[in-house]
Amino acid sequence: MQKDSKIYIAGHRGLVGSALVRELLAQGYTNLVYRTHAQMDLQNQAAVEEFFACERPEYVFLAAAKVGGILANSTYPADFIYSNLSIQNNIISLAHKYQVKKLLFLGSSCIYPKNCPQPIKEEYLLTGELEPTNDAYAIAKIAGIKMCQAYNKQYGTDFISVMPTNLYGPNDNFDLNSSHVLPALMRKFHEAKVNKQDKVVVWGTGKPIREFLYADDLAAACVYLMNSYSDDKIVNIGTGIGITIKELAEAMAKVVGFEGQLEFDTTKPDGTMVKINDVSYLKTLGWQAKIELITGLQMAYKWYLENVDEAN
Repeated sequence: MQKDSKIYIAGHRGLVGSALVRELLAQGYTNLVYRTHAQMDLQNQAAVEEFFACERPEYVFLAAAKVGGILANSTYPADFIYSNLSIQNNIISLAHKYQVKKLLFLGSSCIYPKNCPQPIKEEYLLTGELEPTNDAYAIAKIAGIKMCQAYNKQYGTDFISVMPTNLYGPNDNFDLNSSHVLPALMRKFHEAKVNKQDKVVVWGTGKPIREFLYADDLAAACVYLMNSYSDDKIVNIGTGIGITIKELAEAMAKVVGFEGQLEFDTTKPDGTMVKINDVSYLKTLGWQAKIELITGLQMAYKWYLENVDEAN
């Protein structure tokens, strides 16, 4: 990408999209384009085509998606599969039609089989059954990967796909009914501290092991790959380091300053017991994460305090 290349960030207000905007601006890219949902519904093909015909972006970061945690995915599977298929079908097909030079599609580590070996290698895709609590979302994302590969094969496009691990940071979703575990815990501990509660209830046993990546690290990886990588092989992005939910909760309590007790609600689902991305391929490509978890939690909580009204 040239510094004045026209770059479209789909989903620029979200966790990933806003991090991409920050990273691109920090690196001196000057010609970024985006639209709010009110300005353009990405599920409306005619509206998206009008945008591509008018703006003619040279590069596209496809960070727009309907996302959520276990509760949201379990409750609204039809919404998750329809919305995500619609968004990515429109953008990928029109990126080809309007001759976009390169597109980066953001998937998720939840695309991998529920019981695949750990850490998760890229080649484990489609080797087993999916986690049932988010299979609708995962199938949509897998379809996006296959669509990028199909366009590359049939039309010679340069569409690449990356699979980030669990993300967190500024502009995260803190709605307790639809958020992922880390922002949900941040809000729970913050509100418990403010309301002087003596305990916080955490879903599940606390035993599952997860990996967490600060959104700005992901953005840096995406810009790096957009400038240096062209291949059908998907690329895992993460830290490669796991932590139990119990350890995460304890770290979060310390960052927030909550001094009460933790209680684990074992009637709630744990989901997959271990999920860590193997990031050795990414390292061979010349990139690795820089922001350690405790530093990232401190930065994310600082943002939450400054934007708590908007976040809630």
